[in-house]
Amino acid sequence: MKKKLLLLDYSILFFGASYYMGIGWSTAITQFPVMPHLNIGNYYLHFVPQVAASTRFLYALVPLMFVTCGVMLVAEWRTGRRWIPLVILTALIASSSITYFLIFPINRELSAGVTDPARFSELISGWVRYTWYRIPLWTLEWLCMMCYFAQRTYEAMKR
Repeated sequence: MKKKLLLLDYSILFFGASYYMGIGWSTAITQFPVMPHLNIGNYYLHFVPQVAASTRFLYALVPLMFVTCGVMLVAEWRTGRRWIPLVILTALIASSSITYFLIFPINRELSAGVTDPARFSELISGWVRYTWYRIPLWTLEWLCMMCYFAQRTYEAMKR
């Protein structure tokens, strides 16, 4: 039963890492190219509702990722795989800090409505820059979980 619960825990963490990596690269590929075409007259509909919906979902997912990562850290502490939850936890703390301290203030200002084109340009540029800081962290989280499952699969295949 313990092994099944750990597998569930690790799978939830892998889901979170996959969601983060997916949303990051999807944003870079589909949303960043559109950013230069946004202005104070059209940005709200194309930006604010999507970011708000994602934020609501992540308010539930991120704490769950911290808990599941903590469980993984405890469970793997005496193994050679303890580096995996340590790296994930570090990346999760870093990306969450960037989000909380740098992205959220921009989101709040954009949600309130920006009417100055220069300020809008500054905010969007900051949002894109800070998101580029987060994308490699989210990708690292996913790569760590992929390494974990690949290592465990390889070990099982050798038997």
